[in-house]
Amino acid sequence: MDVFGTPSERKWVLVSMRFWVPLVGMTLSTFVFNTSEFMPIGLLTDIAADFNMTESAAGMLISVYAWAVMILSLPLMLCVTKVPPKRLLLGVIVLFGICQLLSAASVNFWMLMAARIGVAAAHAVFWSIITPLAVRVAPSSKASLALSMVGMGTSVAMIFGLPCGRMLGLAIGWRATFLTVGIVSFAIVACLAFVFPKLDAGKPFTLGKLPSLLRTRSLLSMYLVTIIVITAYFTGYGYIEPFFQQVAGLPDDAITFALVLFGAAGLVGSLLFARLGHVTLATFIRFACAGIAAALLLMAPAATGGEVSSCFVCVLWGLAASLFNVSFNAAVIKCAPEGASSVAMSMYSGLYNLGIGTGTWLGGMVTANVGIGLIGYVGGVLALAGLAYCCLRFVGLLRQVRHPSIG
Repeated sequence: MDVFGTPSERKWVLVSMRFWVPLVGMTLSTFVFNTSEFMPIGLLTDIAADFNMTESAAGMLISVYAWAVMILSLPLMLCVTKVPPKRLLLGVIVLFGICQLLSAASVNFWMLMAARIGVAAAHAVFWSIITPLAVRVAPSSKASLALSMVGMGTSVAMIFGLPCGRMLGLAIGWRATFLTVGIVSFAIVACLAFVFPKLDAGKPFTLGKLPSLLRTRSLLSMYLVTIIVITAYFTGYGYIEPFFQQVAGLPDDAITFALVLFGAAGLVGSLLFARLGHVTLATFIRFACAGIAAALLLMAPAATGGEVSSCFVCVLWGLAASLFNVSFNAAVIKCAPEGASSVAMSMYSGLYNLGIGTGTWLGGMVTANVGIGLIGYVGGVLALAGLAYCCLRFVGLLRQVRHPSIG
């Protein structure tokens, strides 16, 4: 008896390892990138206090980061289309790690801002390539699973990364959080250097092909939904920590618990998409937009109910946010013309970050001029507009597109 199984069984194990091991490494990389992106949200109060500034002023870290990603995504992606995927992936994670160390060493707010812009440059390329690479590494029958695992990195970041970063910040200072992320990112580079397969860079996407991409109606419609809904989302989410402190009156440990629930619900959303995303993409998209709108509108009413009601809103919000991220990533792959998925994703990432920056700015304006208690209502009304356009226009265009791996 062959203890290692039959030749066909051994071949199946090897094929599975070639799929799973790189994908786990990519999931870990999305975890650290998302942890880094949203860390300032959980550390906003401490950063503001360290540099003797208001929370709304410190919130510009989030806005400028997002606007930098928006501006850099497409130009950087066009510059690196000829770079082999493995080399490109490892290079952007190395740049990311270096800039995390510079963030930890910042002696003033502007040095921190400059380091975060460096992180944003790495982010711009990373999120342009990670989803298409996940689909390329996976067998065609496992595309939804690959996308959900990339999304799972985001959810786990919200469960452990953001709350643990916040706890580290409270215990030993916010700088240690950036330092830790930098060290972890270099460990992931070492792992991916061994396990990630060498892939062909493919035919480079040139600037001359951009007009044809911009004539894809389903993509343009999806981009508009993204801008509206993500602007709405970050009008509230960008200031969720001070909102819970000042409006809901929650203690620090309760805020951390609510953020953990937010991420745990997101993990459930990723698992649901892995199971059903290949057949119910349009349904997930509608639910995601509706859930984000509902969570925003319920922020203020739930704050009056204390910890339990605020946690309920976080569960709804986390589930909807996770489904938005994985389903819209899948929609980009589905709608993009052949050979243009990375550039289409770079445009999506840029516009997504336009929404982050605009939403954070809008939330800061509401906080400074009207009151932080109204950020949910402002964001919620905007999200309802995005939901209406999604249902009336985008979903119909999406259903007209056919893709071999994504339903």
